Amino acid sequence: MVAIYLDHAATTPMHEDVIKEMTRIMSDVYGNPSSIHQFGRKADFELENARENIAKAINANPTEIIFNSGGTEGDNTALIQTAIDRKENGQHIITTNIEHSAVSHSLEYLADLGFEITYLPVNENGSISVEQVEAALRDDTILVTTMYGNNEVGTILPIKEIGELLKDHQALFHTDAVQAFGTEKIDVKELNVDYLSISGHKINGPKGVGFLYIKKGAPVPVMLHGGEQEEKKRAGTENLSGIVGLSKAIEILTDEQKQANRKKYEGFKEIIFSTLDKNQIDYEFNGDKNNHLAHILNIWFKGIPSNILLSKLDLLGFAISTGSACSAGNVAPSPVIQMMKKEHPNAAVESIRISFGYGLKESDIELFSEKLVETIKSFDL
Repeated sequence: MVAIYLDHAATTPMHEDVIKEMTRIMSDVYGNPSSIHQFGRKADFELENARENIAKAINANPTEIIFNSGGTEGDNTALIQTAIDRKENGQHIITTNIEHSAVSHSLEYLADLGFEITYLPVNENGSISVEQVEAALRDDTILVTTMYGNNEVGTILPIKEIGELLKDHQALFHTDAVQAFGTEKIDVKELNVDYLSISGHKINGPKGVGFLYIKKGAPVPVMLHGGEQEEKKRAGTENLSGIVGLSKAIEILTDEQKQANRKKYEGFKEIIFSTLDKNQIDYEFNGDKNNHLAHILNIWFKGIPSNILLSKLDLLGFAISTGSACSAGNVAPSPVIQMMKKEHPNAAVESIRISFGYGLKESDIELFSEKLVETIKSFDL
């Protein structure tokens, strides 16, 4: 049976060069980076080399990179600890109503502690405007958090413009760029963000490792207390093989490679659209066609339950999803689609997410498109 993976927004296969680098570290560099003997110094060299490479990739200073376990830890640290540490400056936080659960659940926790959260509603394309942020901004606003690109529909939010708006305000700015990093050029200075979260497993790197960018001069939140690793900002012996693997994955994703990937993935979308149109399939694109992450395609097939469509395609060997992987096993309607399509409640249970990545070929997409049409036609509408 064919096996074609089209769920790269959930997680990605590791690049072969990443595996080689991680294997090298696990085989040859087993010292603790905090140890002062030669084995520790060798490990520390690899650690700091990875930090420098990653910092350069986002136009940051190496001291602004804090390694952690991934996007969830980065989001929790940047939001919960920053808010608690700055409580005397205010208790108001601004976000959107389509954030990843790592952000939304962190904010729910803060609300239980007495913080006031303003949720900006997205439009039918899944975006907000800078004017919405400006209108919600108050003297006691201490934090603004908006995702860079939505993990379900791919819409890109106006991060640079929001960063510019907040330049002269006390509010700190965090963005979850986990889903966007694989295809978008990220320059933290251009974006004017104070905190930025990244996860390795979304960019053909290892699971369980990521980093939090903390702008120089911004408060440094500490979630894990213990040793003096990561400049006393994140205790615990560093996951050296994972960090080096993350660095290699980022090294592979040059701006030129990201541009090439975007072009390829847009071509994949055209193949799918063209096949659907040729076969007169009734569908609707979810998201913003003019401002979106190239690797994510979310489609509403009216009258077709997405969970059944997913199951049928899975039996044929195609892996897609109905939404965020962090909602695995949850058959509830997609909250993101619900917020975008308030006048169309069925859309949230009739939409699927197809996401592209490393290793996919045009022939894979052509075969998937044909089987998608056949499967849709098998429903008795």
